Amino acid sequence: MIPWVKLASTEAMDGKQLELRKRGDEYLIVADGLQLMSSEDEGSSRELALLGCEHLKKGAAARVLVGGLGMGYSQRAALDCVGRKVVVEVCELVPAVVEWNRNELGALAKFPLDDPRTELHVEDVRQRIDAAAARYDAILLDVDNGPIALAHKRNNALYSVRGIQAAWGALKPGGVFGLWSFSDDKRFTTRLEKQGFEVRVRRVEGSRKGRGRYHVIWIARRPEPSTNLRKSRR
Repeated sequence: MIPWVKLASTEAMDGKQLELRKRGDEYLIVADGLQLMSSEDEGSSRELALLGCEHLKKGAAARVLVGGLGMGYSQRAALDCVGRKVVVEVCELVPAVVEWNRNELGALAKFPLDDPRTELHVEDVRQRIDAAAARYDAILLDVDNGPIALAHKRNNALYSVRGIQAAWGALKPGGVFGLWSFSDDKRFTTRLEKQGFEVRVRRVEGSRKGRGRYHVIWIARRPEPSTNLRKSRR
């Protein structure tokens, strides 16, 4: 078997050690020795953006927030399925991951950071969400292994009741809150529904090599005010 080669490493803000590794044509990012993401799992990362942006009208202006750059797949898919008038913000907490995407990883997703519709923010995506008020048409999170954070414990706040409330407030009515996860979590679904989201949970293939892995994507839509409610307020 071809051995993994360490290409680069960095220390995240919380002290976790992140490494970029390569074996053959496959790239891997690990956090403290645990697999965080692989270039072979691009399908589910792309599916997050495809499902999360399918409600956007072609040619219309919109703003999408992608939390977690990863290997660029979600960002690239979001750019590919929206029009020229859409801005796709991407937040990445670790500066080294941005550099990896400009260099070793860039060609995997056709350098999405170079797209003029991309706005890059090297910061915690929670800051963008907390500061927004009905700003986004879609918020897509692929920042960790899902509602039970693996890479950074601080990510747990994104999936808490308060985090869900913040996402609700940052979305326009009719907007979508999408989340990628390594596995299902029915408690997270319940929290979304209690907030008022219309929730779909999709199970998608997790590897293009048919390794038998599946990932989970939540698509939670903030409903628009009903017609009768709008009339009653006039």
